[in-house]
Amino acid sequence: MPVPARLPSWAWVTGLTVGAIAAVTVLGVQADRGSHPTATSAKPSSTASAQPTPTPSAPAKVPDGSGTGRRVVYSLGEKRVWLVDASEATRRTFTVWPGSVSPDPGSYTVSSRNAATTGSDGVQIEHIMYFAAKSGISVAFSNAVDGASPPPAASGTQTGGVRMRKADGTALWAFGTVGTTVTVVK
Repeated sequence: MPVPARLPSWAWVTGLTVGAIAAVTVLGVQADRGSHPTATSAKPSSTASAQPTPTPSAPAKVPDGSGTGRRVVYSLGEKRVWLVDASEATRRTFTVWPGSVSPDPGSYTVSSRNAATTGSDGVQIEHIMYFAAKSGISVAFSNAVDGASPPPAASGTQTGGVRMRKADGTALWAFGTVGTTVTVVK
C-alpha cells in the first residue's frame, strides 16, 4: 500500500482556519435566527405579550380625532405614540409598552420633566415626562437608561410608566417640553 504524501504545515493551518471560519459562520447564522432577550435588568417572563408589535415599514396614520397642531398623540389601543408638528406632519411614530395604569382618553399637557430617576419597578429610567394621573398614580413617558424593554408589570403592581426604546425616548424628550399637548386616544 502506498504511503500518503505529507502535506506541508501551512496547508494544515490553512485547512484548520477555513474550518474554524465555517463553524463560526454557521454559529453566527444560528444565533441571529434565535431569540434575542431585551431586558437585561429584569427577570425572564413566560409572557410574550410584553413586546409591542413590530414597527410597520410605512408609518402608521395619526388617529382621527387626535386634535390639531403641534402635539404628542398616544393611542392606548395601538400602543403607539406620534410626534406631530404644527403643520400636521408626523415627525416620528413608535410603539410603546404601557404600564398597568393608563390615562383616560382626552387632552393633557406635559406638566413636568425629570432627566433621570429610578422607576417604581426598580429600573433606572430617563427622559421622564409627566402628563396625567389616574387613581393617584402619575402617568409619564420614559425609557430605560440601559435601553432594555420592560417586562410585563408584576400582578398587583400599579405603574403609570409608558416605556419606549431609548432612541424614541430621546426624540420625545427633545420634542415634548413642559406645556406640550398630549392627546390620548383609544
